[in-house]
Amino acid sequence: MERNDKHGFTDFFLLSLEKNGLESLITQEHIDKFFLLTEHMLTVNEQFNLTAIREPSRVILLHYIDSLIGAHLFPEGASVIDVGAGAGFPTLPLAIVRPDLRITALDSTAKRVNYIGETAALLELKNITPLVGRAEEIAKDAAYREQFDCATARAVAALPVLSELCLPFVTLGGRFIAMKGRGGKEELAASQNAIQLLGGKEAALFDAPVLAPDGETFAHTTVVIEKIAKTAPKYPRAYGKIAKAPL
Repeated sequence: MERNDKHGFTDFFLLSLEKNGLESLITQEHIDKFFLLTEHMLTVNEQFNLTAIREPSRVILLHYIDSLIGAHLFPEGASVIDVGAGAGFPTLPLAIVRPDLRITALDSTAKRVNYIGETAALLELKNITPLVGRAEEIAKDAAYREQFDCATARAVAALPVLSELCLPFVTLGGRFIAMKGRGGKEELAASQNAIQLLGGKEAALFDAPVLAPDGETFAHTTVVIEKIAKTAPKYPRAYGKIAKAPL
């Protein structure tokens, strides 16, 4: 598929959505925004490395569909923080199809956060707030600590590490939604102590691989951790300690 082939892009996107049971999420206006997002991202990517995925069909499957499989898990009107938002996934796809969500895109790299902000303006998305900072530091700030209905993260770190970075942002009764690939079940098993210490309860795991129109599959699991108790003030620790000695 050529980058400027909107017809081919639309056909492949619609087939991919249908294959994964997501077709009800998308309107023609959404498709126009996803096409513009792809064009913009791949153009910026030539100057600033955002993604190693450059083929539009792969962008659709491995960025867009992968980000949208768990879209139904976010409650209506929820405030969401995307921890380690990177190139804007899942922030940008979620913001397009779920305008009811209020998403804060957090990343430690200013260039990436600026890109997300510029892209949100280009796509006329009013529900994204870019935020530069390290999760373990921002989570100590009362303006953000336990202030979000949901935290989410995709392809950032192993689940025991992610739990310590993300659960402190989640309010009581909220949830941490982790988007994982291969090994999600094993990561969840290794996270039970961290989840309990950080105020979460036993998580639910949804195994929903991304299905390509040609039958190819890509591993995807979504872990949902409910927040049932406040996170102790000592968490999150400094990142070096988190990485060296996960809970």
